[in-house]
Amino acid sequence: MAPATDPGRWPVWKLALLLYPFAAAAVAINLFMLALMARALDWPNLSPEMALLLSVGLGVPAAWACGRWVRRLLDEAAE
Repeated sequence: MAPATDPGRWPVWKLALLLYPFAAAAVAINLFMLALMARALDWPNLSPEMALLLSVGLGVPAAWACGRWVRRLLDEAAE
């Protein structure tokens, strides 16, 4: 495994920053779809705009998880 000070090794926070738009979009789609399924249980409706607004905050931990996953895959490929 490469040391953390290796200049060619991307840190998790850079990967998370790069992947944030994709993670936030995936969170928005999943929230909206979950709200559509929850309508069967008579839960309140969630507009697409509200799903996008909620995904701004919820996209951060999702992007961090994606960054960690990609970092692990890159480390595994480098071995």
